[in-house]
Amino acid sequence: MKKLRCLLIDDEPNARLRLRRLLQDEEHIEVIGEAKDGLEAVAEIQRLQPDLVFLDVQMPGLDGFEILKALPADLTLPLIIFVTGFHEHAMAAFDANAIAYLLKPIESERLREMVERAWRLHQFAEDRAQVADQIHRFSAGVTRNFQQIVARKLDRFLLLDPTDVLYFYIDHGIVRARTNTDTVWVNYQISDLEQGLTELNFFRAHRSSLVNLRRVKEIRPAARSAFMLVMDDPTNTQIEVSERQARALRNIIPGL
Repeated sequence: MKKLRCLLIDDEPNARLRLRRLLQDEEHIEVIGEAKDGLEAVAEIQRLQPDLVFLDVQMPGLDGFEILKALPADLTLPLIIFVTGFHEHAMAAFDANAIAYLLKPIESERLREMVERAWRLHQFAEDRAQVADQIHRFSAGVTRNFQQIVARKLDRFLLLDPTDVLYFYIDHGIVRARTNTDTVWVNYQISDLEQGLTELNFFRAHRSSLVNLRRVKEIRPAARSAFMLVMDDPTNTQIEVSERQARALRNIIPGL
């Protein structure tokens, strides 16, 4: 009988060990790997392409929802069982959206129930797709502020501090991040970055660019647009502010 290839993601070694032990008697489960943090989780999900992931919600760096947001849009999402210590109001949100979860400390009976549910769903592609869509929509609705950004350079995954990013821009449909020394690409939509980085003074200068205002050295009047932002990188990169966004910039920076 073919088993569910399973990945365990939790920053606590004892929690991963206990879950692995609880799963060893489950006939439908084969544990194929573990990940101890969000960056490793993103890499391992793409490398192993598991059928099922036990995903800790609360982890330092990237939380469980940010891990899902960092995955490529064209990657088939595995079945997800969230593992959490959230309070009862958050539990109600999982229940209302029919999202599978386990509450820490994990109880063997509840675990068996979730494994059986995953096994049934795995048999039918249409059901798996429906659940994946539910998880995407649920994760997208979770309010977040990006503390770290998952980026990719060749075959390496990197974690960027958003304050080190000069700007994000869209290049042939790919969102890229520019720092003082490098350009990398990210899997996020630029609209998600705009929403999650507002508190860090990122500004949507144009439909295709999101600028770190704390890295702006100079603001100049521009002929084709209302303003030109001059960044504080070694080459003094210039970024146009569209006419549509000029009013928003004036509201943010009085006196322009």
